[in-house]
Order: sequence, then C-alpha cells, then structure tokens
Amino acid sequence: MSQKILLTSTEVNIILHRLACQLIEKHLDFSNTVLIGLQPRGGFPARRIKQILEDEYNVPEIQLGFLDITFFRDDFRRHDKPLEANRTEIDFLVEDRKVVFIDDVLYTGRSIRAALTAIQSFGRPSEIELLVLIDRRFSRHLPIQPDYRGRQVDAINDEKVRVHWKEKEGEDGVYLI
Repeated sequence: MSQKILLTSTEVNIILHRLACQLIEKHLDFSNTVLIGLQPRGGFPARRIKQILEDEYNVPEIQLGFLDITFFRDDFRRHDKPLEANRTEIDFLVEDRKVVFIDDVLYTGRSIRAALTAIQSFGRPSEIELLVLIDRRFSRHLPIQPDYRGRQVDAINDEKVRVHWKEKEGEDGVYLI
C-alpha cells in the first residue's frame, strides 16, 4: 500500500499554533469557552492546542474535556466486530457556554452529528464550533462545515487520510493512503 505524506511533523506543529491563534482571536480569555476533544482521535490535537494556549500564549485555566460518541453514531450497529467505547471525561457543565469540538479529520460529518447529540447530556451550550486538523471537503454526507480547519484535502473515496500523533504512533504526520 503506497502512501503520500500530506503534512510533516513541522507542518502539523505550525498548523496547531495557527489554530490556537485563531481560537484566541475569537474567544480571548476563554472564560466562557470549553474545548472538547472527540474520542478517540480528537483528544490528541485538543491536548496540544490547550498546551499551546496555556504555555505559549498565557491563557489561564482552559477547561478541556473528552467526549465519546461511539453509541450516538447512526452506524454503530452496522459493524461486524463489537465496538469498543472510549471514556467521556467532562467534569464541568456546558450550559450557556461556548463549546469548541476538536477532531483530527472531518470526513462524512456523522461523528460531528453524533457529538451534537451526545453533548446535550452535559447541558445546552450557547454556541458550538468545530475545529479540525484535516477537512476532507468533498466527502460530506451531512451539511457540516468546520469553523477552524488546518488543511483541506481532496481525496478520492477509496483513499484514506491517516493522522499520526507522536503520543500514539511515535511521530506527527498526515498521510494519504
């Protein structure tokens, strides 16, 4: 199986910094904003962006949570093997707060639809935004678009976009397979 590199480690780092700056422009001090990484793959960019905001831009006390959407998906019963759920870790209410969903790849939009349903268990947000590292823009099944995107990728339907995170795969990078 051949693969083409779309983003190197350096490019991923630059994009995460740019996305952090865009969040600062919109949310300033984050006093009424929370970040929610969509499990399992959205947790990696969410942690990194939180760290960039706190360490490099001195934004204090950003609330970060992780949302499992496994059983909120409309296709969860269509798999041959049993699904493994991830942990939801949200120890705050989202009632009347701005929520930024963070994920690595936006593909069909079904994960985001599931996240919109799942987050209601934690309150009713005043606003929900979407931040993604990769936007596969011609693959959408639902009318969902990101507010913040790292890179747009045009991939043919049988091509896959793989995001590697150094915390999981030992390196940062984005590949077209």
